[in-house]
Amino acid sequence: MPKKSIELPENIEEKLTYIGLNLEKIPASIKKFEPLEFRVPKFYDEKQYRQYKYLPVKDIQILLSPTNRLDDIEEKYRKASPLADYLDSKNEKNILKYTTFLSMLKQVKIEDIQKIEEEQTKLNEQIPFKVKFEGNYLWQIYYSENADKYFMIVPTEDSDYSTFFYLLKKKLEKGRTSKIFVPIRNVGYSSQYLKKSEFEDIENYLWLFTKDWPLVYEVYDKNNKLSIDIVGETQVYGKIKSPYKMKLKNKDQATEFYKLVKAMFILQTELPHYFNFKTNIGKNGEIEFYIDDKKIQYINIAEWMSQAYKKGKIRTQEVISLTETNEKKLDDLKTEVSMQEIEYLAKEKQISTFLECKKSFFGKFKYYFKYSKKKNKGKIEDKNKTVVEQDEGEKQVNKKKKKAEKEEKSNYTIEELLELYKELERLENILKNLVFDINSLKLKKKNMSKKIENATSYIEEIDSHKKSIFEFWRYSNKDEMSALPEGEEEAVDSFKRITKVFDYEEDLEKFGKMMDKIQRRILSKQETDSLYITSTNLIDILNQLKRNEAGPKDIEASLRDIKKEAIQEKTLTENDEFDIFGAVSQDMSKTSRINNQKHREIEKDKFSILDITKNTKPIGYKLSLEKIIEDVKNALEKVTISEDLPIYKAIPGKSINEKDINLFNINPEKEIKEVIKQKSDQINFYKINLKKGNNAISYTNNIFYDNQNKTLPIGQDLSTKILVDMTKLFLTLKENISFQIVEFENEKDDFSKIVIKTINVFEYDT
Repeated sequence: MPKKSIELPENIEEKLTYIGLNLEKIPASIKKFEPLEFRVPKFYDEKQYRQYKYLPVKDIQILLSPTNRLDDIEEKYRKASPLADYLDSKNEKNILKYTTFLSMLKQVKIEDIQKIEEEQTKLNEQIPFKVKFEGNYLWQIYYSENADKYFMIVPTEDSDYSTFFYLLKKKLEKGRTSKIFVPIRNVGYSSQYLKKSEFEDIENYLWLFTKDWPLVYEVYDKNNKLSIDIVGETQVYGKIKSPYKMKLKNKDQATEFYKLVKAMFILQTELPHYFNFKTNIGKNGEIEFYIDDKKIQYINIAEWMSQAYKKGKIRTQEVISLTETNEKKLDDLKTEVSMQEIEYLAKEKQISTFLECKKSFFGKFKYYFKYSKKKNKGKIEDKNKTVVEQDEGEKQVNKKKKKAEKEEKSNYTIEELLELYKELERLENILKNLVFDINSLKLKKKNMSKKIENATSYIEEIDSHKKSIFEFWRYSNKDEMSALPEGEEEAVDSFKRITKVFDYEEDLEKFGKMMDKIQRRILSKQETDSLYITSTNLIDILNQLKRNEAGPKDIEASLRDIKKEAIQEKTLTENDEFDIFGAVSQDMSKTSRINNQKHREIEKDKFSILDITKNTKPIGYKLSLEKIIEDVKNALEKVTISEDLPIYKAIPGKSINEKDINLFNINPEKEIKEVIKQKSDQINFYKINLKKGNNAISYTNNIFYDNQNKTLPIGQDLSTKILVDMTKLFLTLKENISFQIVEFENEKDDFSKIVIKTINVFEYDT
């Protein structure tokens, strides 16, 4: 008796029709299955993809496995069965699998399959900048090296089956040879362009220069042409990062890039004091390397190494010459200090003799007649200066000097460069030690001079009483004698004091708390209200008034906009003439959170502060704004920052107005992100190094909330901005550089076009 066919729900029939699958008539191509001979590797990370390919749909076999996507590949493959088993309703042993297939079909949404189709359509037109795309993890496609076959494992206990049904739909289409762009699991690098160890080296090398681990993919295009795509982020200015992508299209390009980063890595790790390579972004979003503002490429690295060698050779000769000069200076200082010690010991002996002799009657007479026979002026002449012969160390320096004067070559190897600069480093360390010794002896000489001066004064005081034996007797019998002062310890040629550098990631919390405490103590409520207005979109009209450039039309337009904004935010209605609540917008029982700390304070409201009503007139509005400017100026006079602090401001396509009260940012990354989306390709980025004691207002918590209940958390948790009046600063341009950054037109879109934006940095000291 024939088995009764299973009746299918209407929504499943609709999905089968969309996919193009007739369960009563399964195509032979779907039923066909060839042995895979797949072996699960011992060491494999399923979360890391190394290859992306365009694969013909017909070449991908489909297996279904009663597992979860996160299960081990070994278990998923062991439990997997061919798709044909899950489509077989005739065989009783496959009924459970058939039911599972129908359940999967029931769960999937046609919209999700269409989304995959749209994604693959875009992928057929272009490969994303970052190579990977939003749904790449759903494609569980593997490669069996033994059978040279690709297959997809579909976990039936998963929740998203859109990729499986999309692939099945494409397999059922007739008259088309479709390809899909997918990551291939369970494969390593092909080693067609680079060895496996070289891929690992590139990751390590790039981390040194970018401080970010890159993702390295082997990408095959529609014609199965291989390229190596390296994707990552690099620091382009301070901690500001930019995405980059290197596309190495052939073996020569891959080899050259590998040799370039390897050479730079060796030099920077072996000789970090001499070689420090910086990164930037090229016109196509690729990474570029610079040293001393010179771009380093493989094509010119030999020339640059030659220049670096010559530069090192010149510096070596300079160091040898300076070493000889300083050795002579040290020898002279040693001689001078030795003579000082002899002179001081003689005077010290005379003083000691006097102090001993004054203890007895005969001793006083003995000292009087002994030191009266000759006048000791406190100096010992060195009539016969000894000629110091060249020591062994000086001979060694001369040998190195002769070695450095070898005949120049046109090209130099990394080995030769390392040898030269390591020798230079050794010689510079010798020179540094000599300088330290010289400074030490200078200090000793200065102190000895002071001691000799004091001893001479002491002896002269004794000698002044030796005009007669009776006067000397009276002087020697004094109970109190002046102590001999020591020489003062003071630094000679000391180095610059090391100062703390502000790090916004680590120090902002402490700085914000300090500034909040200061500003709560110094500023009035009226001043903090006015400062809050500067944090809003009214800062432009405030600066126009400050510069006396705001006409009646500007005031009227600003008032019109703020009234419209108040109506939109339902702060003001068409009938309101007076706000009965003022700044109290909610009852005091309600709590809010700042940085996970509860408080019962009320957020400030610009409409209440400016007293905006339906009947507010331009003249009254202007007077309110002018009062705010006055309050802000007074506040800025009161508050100074508690430590040295760099601040940043980014302006698209124009210069900063130095007559304005300007909003800066303590966090440069946030500042760049705020303006990078704007259309201008050129951004002027200002960095001002404020000094402790400069006037500035930090946008701490008390600027944004009233603190009537005294529950407001202390700190700067709501903004990283800081307010500065540029007219009060005396600025000196320290540095003017530029860098490039990659920006996506739509960050959330994998296929978004990239725009290369130039950031012009102007750094000032105050």
